[in-house]
Amino acid sequence: QAVNDIPWRFPPAPRIVAVGDLHGDLDAARRALRLAGAIDERDRWIGGTLVLVQTGDQIDRGDDDQAVLDLFSRLADEAAPAGGAVHALLGNHELMNAALDFRYPSPAGFADFEDAAAVDQTDTLLVSLEPGHRARAAAFRPGGPYAKILARRNTAIVIGSNVFVHGGVLPDHLDHGLGCVNGEVREWLDGTGPFPKWMLEKSSPVWARTFSLDVDSSDCETLRAVLERLGAKRMIVGHTDSLEGIRSYCDGTAWCIDAGMSRHYGGRPQVLEIRGDSIYIIREP
Repeated sequence: QAVNDIPWRFPPAPRIVAVGDLHGDLDAARRALRLAGAIDERDRWIGGTLVLVQTGDQIDRGDDDQAVLDLFSRLADEAAPAGGAVHALLGNHELMNAALDFRYPSPAGFADFEDAAAVDQTDTLLVSLEPGHRARAAAFRPGGPYAKILARRNTAIVIGSNVFVHGGVLPDHLDHGLGCVNGEVREWLDGTGPFPKWMLEKSSPVWARTFSLDVDSSDCETLRAVLERLGAKRMIVGHTDSLEGIRSYCDGTAWCIDAGMSRHYGGRPQVLEIRGDSIYIIREP
């Protein structure tokens, strides 16, 4: 399946669970997935027809980037034959790494990728980087092995009446077309398309905080217009961490699920469960 043919709109599902930012913390990822009923003690899929969405930022700040990425890729393969699905979305940190913005990997996060990609010593871009950064760069830059894994992922999806995105979907993104948003990013990651410069803007789908920080009535009106155009009822976003946990704005039409559950932030794992129009926050006991 070509990267520009990957669907981004899906039919309603009886049970959806959304997981927020994980930032390279495998333990937090496992705990969240167990809260969701997605995996057993051996990290195998037991979710059946569960549809699981992770809203991006699986990497940076922690030490387990490769393991977290690999876990979600494997679970996607295991869920499909059971009638379930795993949708791991792209966050700003995945795209920063593909753009070789390495402000946030931990030292172990660099060492982790030494076995992930060969470093061509004649490659002028790679050898211009610090030696310890080269393997990660080879893995994540467009066309690299981990960039190609990310190229199978969407930036924004709609499942039934639910919109999922890392930062936020704004009217400009709908004018551009969500299919185009998803396709342009995937083609860039795959190494077959140009860099979509709009992804760097603070109002891009992976950077926007319109519905998760200092939300006011005009933001809620913008959200209402976006949801109406998409035929949806609510938007679920990550990106803006809060140790208060999952919270909602705009009369329950915006759900912010970045609970800061990684070791870096010190929050506790919790996930958002959606059953039709009923929404539940599942926390560790």
